[in-house]
Amino acid sequence: MNFNKADLQKETFYKASRSGGKGGQNVNKVSSKVELLFSINNSILLNDEEKELLNEKLQTRFNKDGFVQIICDEERSQYLNKEKALERLFLLLTKALHKSKIRKVTKVSKAAKAARLEKKRLNAVKKENRKRNFEE
Repeated sequence: MNFNKADLQKETFYKASRSGGKGGQNVNKVSSKVELLFSINNSILLNDEEKELLNEKLQTRFNKDGFVQIICDEERSQYLNKEKALERLFLLLTKALHKSKIRKVTKVSKAAKAARLEKKRLNAVKKENRKRNFEE
């Protein structure tokens, strides 16, 4: 990943609309709800391999026009909602582009196996000793 939030902001589009929630009388007058739209396919920040990976992983996040859509209406201020939406987009892209390490398959050591079996045998002996002898 070779981009930061400032670069990302240059490629995003915003739509503002009236938001429900807190804000009092202001809620009916000010468009504080922000809808952030980002096109993965038209981005110059991403190479072809990254675009393919993001298209695969973020398939469910696309709207009908093919944009990644993030809606934020938590704050009263449109500016703060834009900042939060951009932060969410950045986190979404970094998580999707993160490649996890391939797990190396390992075997259980002989000592660990022996210790487990010994513990199992001792437990069995302990339980055997709890039984009453009805034959006596």
